[in-house]
Amino acid sequence: MERNIFKLENDQLKEIALSLRQKVEEGLAKDGQEIQCIPTFITPKSTNINGKALVLDLGGTNYRVATVNFNNDKPTIHPENGWKKDLSVMKTPGFTRNELFKELADPIGEIKREQEMPIGYCFSYAAESLPDGDARLLHWTKGVHIKEMLGQPVGKPLLDYLNDRNTPGFTSIKVLNDTVASLFAGLTDSSYDAYIGLIVGTGTNMATFIPAEKITKLPSSVQAHGPIPVNLESGNFHPPYLTTVDDTVDACSDSHGMQRFEKAVSGMYLGEILKSTFPLDEFEEKFDAQKLTTIMNYPDIHKDKYVQVAHWIYNRSAQLVAASLAGLVSLLVSYNKDIKKVCLVAEGSMFWSINRKDKDYNVLVMEELEKLLNELGIGDVKVHVNKMNNANLIGTAIAALS
Repeated sequence: MERNIFKLENDQLKEIALSLRQKVEEGLAKDGQEIQCIPTFITPKSTNINGKALVLDLGGTNYRVATVNFNNDKPTIHPENGWKKDLSVMKTPGFTRNELFKELADPIGEIKREQEMPIGYCFSYAAESLPDGDARLLHWTKGVHIKEMLGQPVGKPLLDYLNDRNTPGFTSIKVLNDTVASLFAGLTDSSYDAYIGLIVGTGTNMATFIPAEKITKLPSSVQAHGPIPVNLESGNFHPPYLTTVDDTVDACSDSHGMQRFEKAVSGMYLGEILKSTFPLDEFEEKFDAQKLTTIMNYPDIHKDKYVQVAHWIYNRSAQLVAASLAGLVSLLVSYNKDIKKVCLVAEGSMFWSINRKDKDYNVLVMEELEKLLNELGIGDVKVHVNKMNNANLIGTAIAALS
């Protein structure tokens, strides 16, 4: 391929950043917008965190269980990185809620507990936060379709299921998105002016704290003050300057017209973009970002045209993530001109992927972000990536103990 159809110029990236900012403002003003901006009604503690919580972390493919013990704001996780389980079976057609609950409950029996404790449930799908700390499932993503759970509370039925089968039981459950969990984990360092949680893995999303008075769609019955954690559901952003190849990937997906940003950026779809660029060539059926990065990292055993296009797709993904971050930072600064130092807690296999022949993904994102902040006239704002081990587990435990 002679021309890089995935190349984005500075002006285009700036336009994408400003488009995201506008769509976030629309989502804060009204329900049902492209970027949903879902408020989370959990006020996280940033100091005086003490106690022990059971944490469940359900991601795009994997599931983890751990106990997190906070002692004077310092977390200890047991087992060290959580008890892990592959849960790709969730994507099986006809998979039921009861089958999911059984899968979720199995590892909990492996963890020794002497006392009742609260549960923090990190649930990385679009769910509306409820005032009691539970959440209602809005829609599935990442190839999961358990229809009977749509529109239903996520936490309470699981809590009842676990309490019927476990002694000692559990006192309560708080449900939050994985991006919000990453956001909360950042609070363990209080030296920043603003915080952003970012996921770029199987899927992608962002979360941040928004002043309550800026979330004008909040009903008057909700007495909210100060900063509110907001799950943007930014994977559904439809940025300008996508290509005809992106349109093909979207048309062939099971969520046509939705998650357009995610389909241009995240691990689940980057391999599909490569396949769709060469529609007459034969590829393996399951072709995700891991396969794409393998082509980049081992060019000697792959066709030159695949290697070249894999780099283009990888680089564009990083550019788009940088543009989305720039748009969000510019919005936060418009609310508070004193913001100069932003903590970015970034999670996900794509964000921390390695590019052996060029700059790693996280480096590409941060270099592009710095350029864009200058373009937007806020170059004095510095964004620091905080690479935390087990950010999801720590942030979810904070929610359970708050």
